[in-house]
Amino acid sequence: MRSKVQASCEAALHGRTFDGMTVAVGGFGLSGNPTSLIQALRDTGVRDLTVVSNNMGVDGRGLGILLEAGQVRRVVASYVGENRLFASQYLEGRLDVEFVPQGTLAERLRAGGSGIPAFYTPTGVGTPVALGKPEAEFDGVRAILERAIVPDLALVRAHVVDHAGNARYRLTARNFNPLVAAAGRHTVVEAGSISETPLDPDAIHTPGVFVHAAVLTRHPVNDIEQRTTRSREEARHVDA
Repeated sequence: MRSKVQASCEAALHGRTFDGMTVAVGGFGLSGNPTSLIQALRDTGVRDLTVVSNNMGVDGRGLGILLEAGQVRRVVASYVGENRLFASQYLEGRLDVEFVPQGTLAERLRAGGSGIPAFYTPTGVGTPVALGKPEAEFDGVRAILERAIVPDLALVRAHVVDHAGNARYRLTARNFNPLVAAAGRHTVVEAGSISETPLDPDAIHTPGVFVHAAVLTRHPVNDIEQRTTRSREEARHVDA
């Protein structure tokens, strides 16, 4: 089998970006962000992006760098409270925003990866989320129709990936990454390490069938948006 590992992020994205495209990006806060791929996407100069992600990073980090470069036209997200630039661009009318309940966003991505075009959910009924959406009733419960998300490009961050594209995530960095990876028409995985031997099938979170290219990250240390610590003296008295 031909290896899916590429020499660089630039090589993995070559020929896969275009103005007006939809890009889904894994992560929650800055945890699990494919930092190197986001930077490579910015450097392509592609414009008018629709970005699908749980959030838009923070100022100067994560997806925030695409906002700084003026490359984003529309955002589909569930939480954006940590990014001041995002708020200002939205309030100034420079950015179109679709706020989606977090569980609905996850399910829309999962549906996209499963070939399900749409589904009904009671979440959002009777709120602005439901405006313009078909409604039905199931066993006396009102529900609205939500459409699947199938992005042109999916960017995710894994802990390790093998040459077949099988990926494993680490702890909370797993978050939205498996859903984003499965949903993309073209999926690129950025990983902390490349395994020269196939991953144990029982340890695979994203099968390689969903992955088109993989690269070694240039940012092995993950960013932390809010670091909360206590003194070492206090920590000594905490039960393990």
